[in-house]
Amino acid sequence: MDNFAAIDFETANSERTSVCSVGIVIVRDGKITDTFYSLIQPEPNYYTYWCTRVHGLTAVDTDCAPVFPDVWRQIAARIEGLPLVAHNKAFDESCLKAVFRCYQMDYPDYLFFDTLRAARHRLPHLPNHQLDTVARACGCDMTNHHHALADAEACARIAMQLL
Repeated sequence: MDNFAAIDFETANSERTSVCSVGIVIVRDGKITDTFYSLIQPEPNYYTYWCTRVHGLTAVDTDCAPVFPDVWRQIAARIEGLPLVAHNKAFDESCLKAVFRCYQMDYPDYLFFDTLRAARHRLPHLPNHQLDTVARACGCDMTNHHHALADAEACARIAMQLL
């Protein structure tokens, strides 16, 4: 794949609608050409201990952040016509669909590809296929794991090698 947008969401709680940050990495002609990151005010707007433990975000970080529709308006033009790629697309795609439903937005039926599935197929020897493990196997630095933009960049670099 030479042209795609890698996407990663972090959530505030167990609700898929609770996206609290998003990272997007645009790849055109096999090169990263654009990135986008934003905090998002989650819906519902509360954080669980476990989610905060994973990504470090709290209500203090997002109380003044824009709501999802305002953030997505900034993203939509950037990704127009591009397939989306995520590591464990089941999670990110379900978050995207849920938050579109939550805000009663028309979902454009994005085409999603999954680097997790590709890694399981192409790198069966790895001890696991979590993003950080696959990223390291592909030569990517994961010092900022669970930051949505860092994870989206790792996903993009994995996709450039495996898809």
